[in-house]
Amino acid sequence: MPKALWIAHVEVTDAEAYGRYAKLAGPAIAAFNGKFIARGGRYETLEGADRARHVVAVFPSLEEGAACYRSEAYQQALSHARGASVRDLVVVELVDDAEL
Repeated sequence: MPKALWIAHVEVTDAEAYGRYAKLAGPAIAAFNGKFIARGGRYETLEGADRARHVVAVFPSLEEGAACYRSEAYQQALSHARGASVRDLVVVELVDDAEL
């Protein structure tokens, strides 16, 4: 089964509340075997809307990434991000031969 990437593009509007989200989201993602491979690093927007923060996590499968998002623990974390950020989030399956 191919791995999957969870890709988020975020504009934080309330840093304090978003900090509470981040503190809870990390353990929720790890509980579903997710691992951050990019988080808030340097970037260059080449097309589309610019967001100041970009996060990429890898999961063992698309199903695990989606289950993480729907989990009680992640939804609790997400309650702090709502109203504290503008976000786009997608989970996408890697091609079979992709290596990370």
